[in-house]
Amino acid sequence: MFTLTINQTDSRRDGDCVPQLLKDLRHIPARLDFDRSVEDEVQGIVDCSLQAVEAALIALRTGSWYVGIGVGPVNEPLPNQIKDASGHGLIYARRAVDRLRNGKDRIPVAVEGPLADLAAESEAVLRLLGQIVHDRSLAEWRVLDLLTPGVRGQQKAVAEELGITTQAVSKAVARAQWNEEHAARPAAARLLGLILEAR
Repeated sequence: MFTLTINQTDSRRDGDCVPQLLKDLRHIPARLDFDRSVEDEVQGIVDCSLQAVEAALIALRTGSWYVGIGVGPVNEPLPNQIKDASGHGLIYARRAVDRLRNGKDRIPVAVEGPLADLAAESEAVLRLLGQIVHDRSLAEWRVLDLLTPGVRGQQKAVAEELGITTQAVSKAVARAQWNEEHAARPAAARLLGLILEAR
């Protein structure tokens, strides 16, 4: 399983951002739903590495979160609430987020698991993806939030909805490296999955 521990970087400055993050994560199928674990921290457990990648990138979008991913087992049966869960996956996620809090990483995502080399490789790919996501402008996000990956012929409808030209939509997609991000997500997920398979 993949455990995410997502800790707010500066709740004193930004206020409580947990409710918005939970809203942003609610569409991701989870073994144990994303929920507030303590104060300004969210945790969740997913079965699928692609879901872990998606959740991490959602949190990295705003630049307001440290994202720790732990790859490892969680004690079953799972409790009703994340704050009552235990197991190696949660320990790894805690270790990852603690490492971020003590570091100066520009893209605050870390991966911990039983295989340090694979964890480091998946972390590196996630940081590259996180850089792409984090650097997008609000105007680019206005376009991207209306698109669905892998569906052709959407740009005209998006342009009409936003009252801009199809060319402007196309340029925003290219500038934001949207296609490149979605093409690389499976690589990050595969590396996370290899950690689990090799246990």
